[in-house]
Amino acid sequence: MNSTAAPAARADRDVLLGLSFALLAAIGFSAKAILVKLAYREGVDAVTLLALRMAFAAPFFFATALWSRRRHGAPIRPRDRLLIVALGLTGYYLSSYLDFLGLQYISAGLERLILFLYPTITVLLTAALYRRRIGARVRGAMALCYAGILLVFLHDSGSAPEHVVLGALLVFCGTLAYSVYLVGAGHAIARIGAVRFTAYAMIVASAASLLQFAATRAPAALQVTPRALGLALAMAILSTVLPVFLLSLAIRRIGAPRASLVGSVGPVSTIFLAWLFLQEPVTLLQVAGSGLVLVGVLLISRAPAEA
Repeated sequence: MNSTAAPAARADRDVLLGLSFALLAAIGFSAKAILVKLAYREGVDAVTLLALRMAFAAPFFFATALWSRRRHGAPIRPRDRLLIVALGLTGYYLSSYLDFLGLQYISAGLERLILFLYPTITVLLTAALYRRRIGARVRGAMALCYAGILLVFLHDSGSAPEHVVLGALLVFCGTLAYSVYLVGAGHAIARIGAVRFTAYAMIVASAASLLQFAATRAPAALQVTPRALGLALAMAILSTVLPVFLLSLAIRRIGAPRASLVGSVGPVSTIFLAWLFLQEPVTLLQVAGSGLVLVGVLLISRAPAEA
């Protein structure tokens, strides 16, 4: 009796830990937009803020890269090195930069919902690349997602519609860049390993962010307020490094599909945090739009064969 109870208890504990890790990762990723918005209030521009974030996060990914290299030992092929550089620039540097630019114009809630569209864009890119037909269920789910985004967009565009259009377009392009990364990363991750690949790709993104700052800003731009510096550090730790590793731990314990479902709390978490820290209003239209996006993404997540 005890011999069967112990493994069951361990399994239950692993599930509970996995769900907790996935939830904390989702909240950590969601808090990024809040921290960016708060840093903008300190007078920091997007290029400087991104450089500070990546400078604080880079040492952790360097350490991870060294650890994974010693553990795996096998050298990375030249082709995979080029792929790491290309995908690191696309999926982590370009997508983050466009996202930071977009947050200058739109609310944190709308930004997170647009980012949450990446499964729909990934489905479209995969269908175009491999000439696969998109099933009726997935098409309906995608229609729900974009109808929800339209509702939230209409809610936010009342005061300055041209700014909201620009911000939404920038964030959408960032989401497109991240979706390209996801489509291209699958085979590389299978060969290199998820932790190793992510660490190297983040190092590439960090280098690109720092080079962009060096080329476009004077060193005096780093003379930011202590609060802005603290927000950049929090962004690096709480919204970059910890969520990446927490999500990896969650996937190891409960699998990617269940971890993705837990990640659906991200937009809701962002809306709540934006209301709490940024005083962004929460309206019925915004809640309805968010609900449509969540339902659509969940339907797509539950239809992997069609996608």
